[in-house]
Amino acid sequence: MTRFLKNLGFLAALLLAALQVTLSPQSASAWEPNRPIQFIVPAGTGGGADQMARVIQGIVSKHGLAKQPIVVVNKGGGAGAEGFLEIQGARANPHMIVISLSNLFTTPLATGVPFNWKNLTPVKMLALDEFVLWVHAESGINTVADFIEKSKAGRLKMGGTGSRQEDQIVTVAIEKATGAQMTYIPFRGGGEVATQLVGRHVDATVNNPIEAVGHWRSGALKPLCVFDKERLKPVEKITATQSWADIPTCKEQGLDVEYLMLRGILMPPGVSPQQVQFYVDLLKRVAETPEWRDLVVQGAFNTTTMAGKDYADWLEREEERHRALMKDAGFLHTQ
Repeated sequence: MTRFLKNLGFLAALLLAALQVTLSPQSASAWEPNRPIQFIVPAGTGGGADQMARVIQGIVSKHGLAKQPIVVVNKGGGAGAEGFLEIQGARANPHMIVISLSNLFTTPLATGVPFNWKNLTPVKMLALDEFVLWVHAESGINTVADFIEKSKAGRLKMGGTGSRQEDQIVTVAIEKATGAQMTYIPFRGGGEVATQLVGRHVDATVNNPIEAVGHWRSGALKPLCVFDKERLKPVEKITATQSWADIPTCKEQGLDVEYLMLRGILMPPGVSPQQVQFYVDLLKRVAETPEWRDLVVQGAFNTTTMAGKDYADWLEREEERHRALMKDAGFLHTQ
């Protein structure tokens, strides 16, 4: 009888332990989607955000990282306001995520559209994206000094994505730093911007690396400088003779302008911490794949990542930085 009671007590302890595991926060956090995930890109096709979203979509599908498929949807109307307003209005919907660029800040500041990133739920910063000054390979412009000289001699046409957005902010900063004058021509997305430069419909762009890398590799475009405080990291050859690390910083060539852009994920308001954690974990697994590492090299991304409070605090600081930049450029919306 004593042995029976001991065995009974042992079984009861096992059952209690199993119940505690079942009810533990770790188990409770194991939420996963039960229908397709809508992945909103608040920009046109072919640009950096679109390319990154589609790489993530492909990685998740190829490696079976989620039971539900990811569906990429471009909603770039109103400089991304279309996409941001949709996700802001999708309260408590855990089957919707958005990849953000810095129009997360610039669009509401420039247009007054009733959207604020603080109404969304930050998930994870994937990377920071660089800006490079590009010209046509046959332009005769070989240095930043050449570019500034030509800009002062006669207005050059600078192509960019959208109006009063990142590309135009950088363009105004170049003008203020050098006294050069340029005519800014907006297009729908970074892919179109690069194509316009290849066709010589504009004289220069400040495209992200991933948006112009194919044209650099083909010999159609030429990078003059990168708008960062230090040279890009990847040393693998992109062309027959050059890597991203071979491109000088703009400051090295006398143009004291720096600008990097967000590539990050957010969700609608009102989602649970367990639902956010699912995407944090999913994106961590994405970043461990060779396809992601290839994207980082090809696009010369700054691999800074963060989540949680660190990410939210960074977003708050970045919003204030953009407010100051846009005020200086005269781009803030007025009633």
